[in-house]
Amino acid sequence: MAIWQWGLLALFCVWALQSLGVWLQMRHYTDVFKGVTQQFNDGFVGAGNFRGRFSKGTIVVIVVTPDLIVRRLLVMSGRTVFTKFRRHEEFEGMTLEGLRSNPAVLGEGEPGVAEAVKRAIEQIDRARSEPGRQPGLSGLNAARA
Repeated sequence: MAIWQWGLLALFCVWALQSLGVWLQMRHYTDVFKGVTQQFNDGFVGAGNFRGRFSKGTIVVIVVTPDLIVRRLLVMSGRTVFTKFRRHEEFEGMTLEGLRSNPAVLGEGEPGVAEAVKRAIEQIDRARSEPGRQPGLSGLNAARA
């Protein structure tokens, strides 16, 4: 084979590996989200993200009770498709307002975490402010805006 054919073959192999990695990461995200929605059947969920062009990307999932107490705070932050969600138990039991104002969780060293937490809280606020909206995880699709 000519050198350009080897180059195309290598390019295809790299693209296939990347596609596999993205599929595995999306499956992990879906499994975690389904697990959270099955475990907690009341309250609100917010998912926020931060896309870093040259820095780490971050996804945050926050689950709160109907009276706005944090039940679960999950953070996935990294540069590769092998990144997994980490549970932050130190913030569970805290009020949503406390989480909003706590600089430790907002990531003093990682601005991506701060932005993702902010977006997740905004999503919870939007879901709570919808007219006729009752606490519960059945309406998660409406909260994705």
